[in-house]
Amino acid sequence: MAGKFWTYLAFFFLLASLAVIITMSLIQGHKRVFESRLKYGIVIDSGSSRSTMYLYQWPAEKQNNTGVVSQTLRCMVAGPGISDMLVDNAQDQQSWVSIRECMNNITKIVPADQHNSTILYLGATAGMRLLHSQNETKSNEILKNLQNYLQSLPFNFQNASIMSGDEEGLYGWITVNYLMGNFLERNIWNMWVRPAGGKMVGSMDLGGASTQIAFTLPDPNAQGTDIMRVSLYGYEYNIYTHSFLCYGKNEAEKRVLAALVKNSENATHVTNPCFNLGYNMTVSAESIFGTECIKTPADYDPKQMITLKGSSDNGACRDVVKSIFDLTCTKNCSFDRVYQPSVGPGDFLAYAGFFYTAQAVGLKGISQLDQWNSSTWEFCSWDWPTLTLQKGWIAEKYRKSYCYSAHYVQTLLVNGYKFNKDTWKHIDFQKQVHNTSIGWSLGYMLHTSNMIPAEAKLVRLPMANSVFSGLLFLFTALTIVSVMFLIIKAVRACY
Repeated sequence: MAGKFWTYLAFFFLLASLAVIITMSLIQGHKRVFESRLKYGIVIDSGSSRSTMYLYQWPAEKQNNTGVVSQTLRCMVAGPGISDMLVDNAQDQQSWVSIRECMNNITKIVPADQHNSTILYLGATAGMRLLHSQNETKSNEILKNLQNYLQSLPFNFQNASIMSGDEEGLYGWITVNYLMGNFLERNIWNMWVRPAGGKMVGSMDLGGASTQIAFTLPDPNAQGTDIMRVSLYGYEYNIYTHSFLCYGKNEAEKRVLAALVKNSENATHVTNPCFNLGYNMTVSAESIFGTECIKTPADYDPKQMITLKGSSDNGACRDVVKSIFDLTCTKNCSFDRVYQPSVGPGDFLAYAGFFYTAQAVGLKGISQLDQWNSSTWEFCSWDWPTLTLQKGWIAEKYRKSYCYSAHYVQTLLVNGYKFNKDTWKHIDFQKQVHNTSIGWSLGYMLHTSNMIPAEAKLVRLPMANSVFSGLLFLFTALTIVSVMFLIIKAVRACY
């Protein structure tokens, strides 16, 4: 009878100890209370087609010199990108009203006593890089006007500048891997640690005026063109990153249209194989040739009107898209004779214009190259009324260009970056990760947080780590003793 009592008691202690261990772990992991002051940062992403303001926050305590950052607010500024300022006064007024509205919303969120320490940065990308090369005086005036306004705000204004393409690619890579949890994760001790394996994902960004690719190199000591070294959360990474100016979706389409006009027998009535049959559009020559990305013809008249007539010709569309690339280099390069290591066999996340193009042809996430090709062929084969019926949810100004975009993305990835049937399966086309926008701005803020001093503890835990560790040790030991006692009793019972 006494033997059974001790057996039951051992069972009780075993189950109770396991229950206590599980409960403590759950409470310690999920019932933490943030007690440190939050730090804030504001980044204005001034792209070629629009500007977007982001408010980020992170606890004052940092992990290995880098903040744990989250997006608090995203506000899109009405109107086109800042590179189109100083052209239409009414349009500028609309943009300035929207800029002030976005900034007022941010000012309300950031505590008043944090205004002075909240950094503010404006980064202009490919649209302004092109304008700067075309009209430096105008570019400087636009930035000066924005700088004067941003300096008048109560925040710690850092700079309003034009980013390099490689910086844009690097910060996009940081954003992608941070959002996917490849830098940090919480363990059972509620501490941030590097995930096992430390696998990184490559990033590909398709904007209006440029496109960027960035991925880690297996050799930590690799050096060379477009290879950058970055330190985050106590680890160093070797990143290949390159930005292709004039290969953004909008600028590349202008180059395609320019090629069609130059090769047409009638320069005012041009067949566009990338427009769906039945769609016609008349534009000025300036809207095609008025960019630094295109060399204007000798008889160029910016006011001449050109009618583009759709023909739904997949083969001709693919050919003219391919013609804007220099694909003569085939080893250790992408296109235009730019050095690039092999993209295989790692994973990539493609966002911005890549995602919207995939969505338009009915593909999101991961797909097969054959699927992309067949979906593109079907999309481009429809006449305009059928396309409108099938894809009416897409605004006309975008819908007309998605046949070109689909062929362009496939050409860029396959012929340009050298993805094939096997490596295409590792491309994930996404707009967001964990409800947070993908872009360079978050990566910039993470990189910048390295330079901001840390402060108080990150969290107040339900139990101090020393108490939690002691109790975990005690009940683990009790579990082991109970198991050993039951094993001994079982052995004795057998003999």
